[in-house]
Amino acid sequence: MRMIRFPVSLCVALLASVLACGQAPPPAPLTEPWTVSDVRPDTSDGLRVLIVHDMEGLSGENDPQQFFFGSPEYPKGQELLVADINAVVDGLYAGGATEVHVVDGHGSGNPEPDVRRDLLDKRAQQVFRDKPFDTYFDLVEPKAYDAVAVVGMHAKTGSRGFASHTLTLGMEVIFNGKTVTETEIVGLSWGRQGIPVIFGSGDDRLARDLETMPWIEFVTVKKALAADSVELRPVDEAHAELRAKAERAVHNLREGKTKAMRISRPITAALHAYPPASLALMDSIPGVNYADQTVTFTADDLYLAYRGIRKLTGVATRAYTGLLMDEVRSRPQGDDIAKAYSRRLEQRWFDVESGRWTAPTPTPAPA
Repeated sequence: MRMIRFPVSLCVALLASVLACGQAPPPAPLTEPWTVSDVRPDTSDGLRVLIVHDMEGLSGENDPQQFFFGSPEYPKGQELLVADINAVVDGLYAGGATEVHVVDGHGSGNPEPDVRRDLLDKRAQQVFRDKPFDTYFDLVEPKAYDAVAVVGMHAKTGSRGFASHTLTLGMEVIFNGKTVTETEIVGLSWGRQGIPVIFGSGDDRLARDLETMPWIEFVTVKKALAADSVELRPVDEAHAELRAKAERAVHNLREGKTKAMRISRPITAALHAYPPASLALMDSIPGVNYADQTVTFTADDLYLAYRGIRKLTGVATRAYTGLLMDEVRSRPQGDDIAKAYSRRLEQRWFDVESGRWTAPTPTPAPA
């Protein structure tokens, strides 16, 4: 899960950039979403694997509160997370990996890592940087790793999986006419350097979503009954399969049985919003290709397409505040709070217009 929040200024900047460009060109004709190519890495200097983890697709996890930082159940989710990762780390080393790194793809808001170092297999290294970075794109470098494994992932928006979503709540990401999961985004991102995703784990709905990636070794750790309920497998059984298939994934890599994904270009990218998100703000803006809660655009580069999707996500999440105001108004003092908010908004306007307001110093994000 990547709970992306954008300031209003970013949304305004997006609208300004669209208007400055005039009429946007029509989307390019759709081609095949992506191509795949065989991979046979040079492992003469070792075999390095990056584990990208989320938290919704963990074995033993049946309560959404277990992946929300700040909830009483979150510490249990951390234990479940590191247990799944440790099983995969063990399997990767058994298969012949010489170095395994772990990076957070969840974004729970915890200033500390979701993965507890004191519980993590000592052979694995966690990836940190001294400033915020995008897990899916900013680590991609030539020969940085030989392969990527994803652990604890979730199905895409609309798949009716456990906590299924894409990037954040109410978003459907579409590349070249194909609705994609975050796992496929990881595969396409690393595929720019010919690096494959070789392993994955999550619920049965994600397993179905990833029929587009038949070369990966996938472990179904639970069956989704709804977005907030599952039927669990015995945890020991799931861990045994995580180890075995992680080991097999490395063997597949060595034997040239894995594939790297490369997106077809030009890229027709689109974001479709579902409640609680909305893209209705983009309707009737000159130059914006909008229809039925969907904005479509073209890009020549995957990273540019991804950045465009993220900016549109920032616009769509503005609708979340409607739920907040509904909740406020339902409370005994809700009307007073709503009026106080309006007065605060007006006063901010007066202060800015009068030159009395100074923007606060941004709080540095945790490393």
